[in-house]
Amino acid sequence: MTALRNTPVALTTDATPFAIRDERASDVVAREALLDACFGANRQTRTCQRLRDGRAPAEGLAFSAVRQGRLVGTVRLWHVSAGGVRALVLGPLAVDNACRKLGVGAALMDHALAAAKARGHGAAILLGDAPYYARFGFSAQKTGELSLPGLFERDRLLGRELREGGLDGAWGMIVPTGAPKRTAARAKKALPPLQRAA
Repeated sequence: MTALRNTPVALTTDATPFAIRDERASDVVAREALLDACFGANRQTRTCQRLRDGRAPAEGLAFSAVRQGRLVGTVRLWHVSAGGVRALVLGPLAVDNACRKLGVGAALMDHALAAAKARGHGAAILLGDAPYYARFGFSAQKTGELSLPGLFERDRLLGRELREGGLDGAWGMIVPTGAPKRTAARAKKALPPLQRAA
């Protein structure tokens, strides 16, 4: 008869899970550093940035992946009009290089798309590599008549319907429609005045 041994197993840091949560104001510095590391110093000049400049992400559709208390991934969605059809632009999606093999990017995509669908949005559009994003249901099937404000590679403009017909009739220039980004000064003005105790 073979005796069972109780062998201790040491968990490596690679086995440590990550969590996806709503983005917080405290994530901003780490998010911006991650985006710079992933996309370079010229990321602010890219075509899709024109759709985000001065705008806030769509409500409830900005997510962070956190591992061991550190931000390791980010994705946000933004309101746009795709030739008169209301849609979202997804991006940027970024994952810390040390966590690329953990499924953080796929988990962020799945979470973001499920959240957008649950909030009643009809479609998401992005500019990215078709072979990577095809596994999330993105294709160029309904984006052929759409344009972006700047240079872009046509085969990288991809869309996914979150409800049937969500991109029907989409043609023309994709333009931002989201709420303006709130600055600290505007946020302070929006707060109600403090009530004095009687």
